[in-house]
Amino acid sequence: MKGEGQNSDNFPVKLARKTLEEYLRQGRKINLPPDIPDKFKIKAGAFVSLYKKGKLRGCIGTFLPTKKNVAEEIIHNAISAATKDPRFSPVTQEELKDIHISVDILSKPEPVTSLEQLNPKKYGVIVSRGWQKGLLLPDLKGVDTVKEQLEIAKQKAGLLTVSPEELEIQRFTVKRYKE
Repeated sequence: MKGEGQNSDNFPVKLARKTLEEYLRQGRKINLPPDIPDKFKIKAGAFVSLYKKGKLRGCIGTFLPTKKNVAEEIIHNAISAATKDPRFSPVTQEELKDIHISVDILSKPEPVTSLEQLNPKKYGVIVSRGWQKGLLLPDLKGVDTVKEQLEIAKQKAGLLTVSPEELEIQRFTVKRYKE
């Protein structure tokens, strides 16, 4: 990652890829690089999504920060996306060459008081009731309406039969970095 501090445009993706290469090859987590660009020293939630031939292969993230900076969030979530997404078998070292990585850095979620405040192309959504919570990132292929976005988030939360009026709904934006 040496010298990449000058051009931080792809830092999150390069960090996630280096993390996966090291973890899948050596079985160990990389150390934080010494030259983290300032904008990645902040605390923020982050999602790491892995795609193989255009199809989702793993996605894990945090909507609120759990680590001391977003670079640590990316390292942790990259490993989890490759090895702990319950929808998929773990990514193998052999298939890593076919994996494309997307990293989303999330803004702080804000409450939504009206469905008119949602836009699936611009905002991600979090729906919750009690301990049940579901999140959907913004600008996903095939998710074009607020209704579709809420239904998928409700399904993830196990709240399919609950009306939007009975839910706490939050929105957030992302800065997306892709290979």
